[in-house]
Amino acid sequence: MVGPSLSDDERDAASFRLKLFFVVLVGASGGLIALQVDPTPLELALSVLGGLLVGWLLLVFLVRSFRQEPR
Repeated sequence: MVGPSLSDDERDAASFRLKLFFVVLVGASGGLIALQVDPTPLELALSVLGGLLVGWLLLVFLVRSFRQEPR
């Protein structure tokens, strides 16, 4: 029999990195979109922070939506 290739700790670490990457990607996207209109540094920082918040909210929504309910 072949068992899982990742331990529980390795799977949790990989899951955390994937979630972090998703949130950072959405946050960076907000900053890149803001660069299209020549923002001030404050506006750029607020855009990135807003993108990070939206990314975190999307992540929470996705994790809750795809959580498997015990049967």
